Amino acid sequence: MEWYPKRRFGDLADEMAARFPDAEALVDGDLRLTFTELAARIDDAAKRLIAAGVASGENVALWLNNQAEWMFIAFAVQKIGAVLVPLNTRFRTRDIAYVLGQSDSVLLITHDVSGPVGYLDMVREAVDLPAQGTAVSDTRFPHLRAVIIVEDDGPSKSRPGVVSWNDLVEPGKAVADETLSERANRVDPDAVTFIMYTSGTTGFPKGVMHSHKLIRNVEERGFRMGITPNDVILNYLPLFHAFGYSEGALMSLVTGAKQVLTRSFDPDECLDLIAGERATLIHGFEAHMKGLTEAQEIRPRDLSSLRCGIFAAGMLSATPITTRGARVLAPLTNISGFGMTETWIGVALCSIDDDAYHRCETSGYPSFSYEIRVADPDTNAETGVGEPGELQVRGYSLMLGYYNKPEDTAASYTNDGWFKTGDTVMWLERGYIRLVGRHKDMLKVGGENVDPMETEALLLEHPEVHQVAVVGRPDAAMSEVAVAYIERAPGSGLTEEAVIAFCQGQVASFKIPRHVVFVDAFPMTASGKIRKADLREDAVDRFKTSKETTS
Repeated sequence: MEWYPKRRFGDLADEMAARFPDAEALVDGDLRLTFTELAARIDDAAKRLIAAGVASGENVALWLNNQAEWMFIAFAVQKIGAVLVPLNTRFRTRDIAYVLGQSDSVLLITHDVSGPVGYLDMVREAVDLPAQGTAVSDTRFPHLRAVIIVEDDGPSKSRPGVVSWNDLVEPGKAVADETLSERANRVDPDAVTFIMYTSGTTGFPKGVMHSHKLIRNVEERGFRMGITPNDVILNYLPLFHAFGYSEGALMSLVTGAKQVLTRSFDPDECLDLIAGERATLIHGFEAHMKGLTEAQEIRPRDLSSLRCGIFAAGMLSATPITTRGARVLAPLTNISGFGMTETWIGVALCSIDDDAYHRCETSGYPSFSYEIRVADPDTNAETGVGEPGELQVRGYSLMLGYYNKPEDTAASYTNDGWFKTGDTVMWLERGYIRLVGRHKDMLKVGGENVDPMETEALLLEHPEVHQVAVVGRPDAAMSEVAVAYIERAPGSGLTEEAVIAFCQGQVASFKIPRHVVFVDAFPMTASGKIRKADLREDAVDRFKTSKETTS
């Protein structure tokens, strides 16, 4: 007998429909679907893809914002044995051209226009679409056969060179149920089922390959969090990202919990939905916790249904945010953890029974089926309690590799088989870990190691600081010095001098920012993380000599 049941992503909706046929599965605006109805929509999408000629093992790129159709198409791709390639909706022309070519996708399924963004216009800039017909034959994308546009129900618009999703199955050419069943039954649960591209905070993103084994990973976390069909998941995280895909879409189809989907993260809309839908589970990063907390303080709602949620915290810089959020969003029990696309979610995770200190100031303890070690990134020698080192991981949930990048795949593992996360952590007492930050984010100031998150945590205590990121810039005398990028609170007139004065006497002098730069907004990844690589580049350019000052 296998160590875990051989389940497949494409079967999940059918399994839930058999167990809870009339239970609500998905809410998207005015659309409300039971598990039976959701399974039928997925089957309909699967037949359209078969009719479009998608074969087992072929890669299909899905470039859609959060909406019900994302669910239908994504799980349909996996049901027929093709490979889902979910694309970041913040990608622009250069990004989409790179990923389309690197992923060998045979179809691109996207919007015409969504909100203010013209997706089809960007596709036309990146790909030579045909003037006649719909068959793509761009030599730069030898695998790409067609671009498909998802639109609202109703008559299809005339768009040269593309196919409407609504027109995929022509009358009289519908795919038989037996054909779909035969395709679904042939799917290998150990095969690649999706390729998810990393956020790309530096350089081009890499395509992370995973198999259906991740179902077991989601089951284990659902068990640990006590998730049942009585739960309601509010999912404002992007479905193309590991967090939203795993803890929203997959968790619903694995546990029978209802998923309430939003098109984007709007704190007021989300709080209204928590109250109206009686949501029990929410997840996110510090930015989500902060946004929800501030909106709730301004206009309180009834949040008594909230039970728990994973907020990717456990860093000193996040402690003021999570501590405040735990109070304002009560009875929410926020638990922190660690995960990434390559390792999947929940490498480490707190318990819902942990005290506030462990839930707000640690990143949890190792989860089921993961091995963790903290090691010197240069020697791989293990570090002791309280000593920072690189988090290295082993376990069944690790990626199958980077798509078409064997050298990068090999370089991401140690000689003895541990995946190198590139994140700096430290062991705490009782087997918990604390995330310190990316290894490259650590500063070396006059020979002293400086964790920028310590300074960030201090600055977040200032009432006029809304958000902050500390990076290093080269310095001839000190090797590096700290630069603080700050987004002021609304109405604030905070000055550089006041920021530096606030730090003095509270942290060592070498940890105090040498410069302060005020910004209106931060460059962000789609998952809500600040792109510190962009800030480091700006700091180098802005402060070319130590005599220069901020503007």
